[in-house]
Amino acid sequence: MTDVVEVERAGDVAILRFNRPGNLNALSLALARGIAATLIELDHDAGVRGIVLTGAGERAFCAGVDLHEARGMQVADIETWFGTACNVYRQILMTDKPVIAALNGIAAGGGFQIALVSDLRVSHPGARMGQPEINAAIPSIMGSYWMSLHLGWSKNQELSMTGRLMEAREAHELGLINYMVEQDQVLAKACEVAETLAAKPSVAWARTKARFREIALAGFDEAFRAGVLGQQQAYATGEAQAVIEAFLASRGGAKS
Repeated sequence: MTDVVEVERAGDVAILRFNRPGNLNALSLALARGIAATLIELDHDAGVRGIVLTGAGERAFCAGVDLHEARGMQVADIETWFGTACNVYRQILMTDKPVIAALNGIAAGGGFQIALVSDLRVSHPGARMGQPEINAAIPSIMGSYWMSLHLGWSKNQELSMTGRLMEAREAHELGLINYMVEQDQVLAKACEVAETLAAKPSVAWARTKARFREIALAGFDEAFRAGVLGQQQAYATGEAQAVIEAFLASRGGAKS
């Protein structure tokens, strides 16, 4: 466990908090590794029956990839970099215990994908979510794959190709958010949902989750390979670096 993740207990539920509030809990390499390693620890902890994922602060669950890291990425590093983030998605799916996403704020890109691969999602009306990678000159490939398990082709195309963020109410209407509560109730509701799922008959729960895992992972490797190739091509042209640099400069954040 590292300082980029925090764990607290609420009864039998472990709350795994992404702890980079000053960066909107952006998914850095350190955070991605910390999430994956902590999930493994919690899944093997007999005192934990369910896991809730959330972000530190009130602004963001996870705002996606850390653009300060992304702008300096080299083509040769893409596979390892992308693979580190994708390992978080895989580990959530591989976790046998219930994993609930408590969306305390924006969930974009990699953060959106973390939410999509969680078992269920709790949010409040002020949160937003979506897949904005294309606007940072990064192909929306892994995100479009996870969305294909939740949404129809046309809506997936729209969100992947425009990169727009949905308001929580729209996401709720689409079924992407399972429970909508007031902001100060998000964490408590997520813990309640985790406890409810953890109390299900053990074999029925295990086999149900395992089947969803099998379905989700069936196309994972293909999407990963396509994602690596797409990002390598985007970085080889210099387009991704230029767009990210311009975005950071416009936010006064050209330096990390």
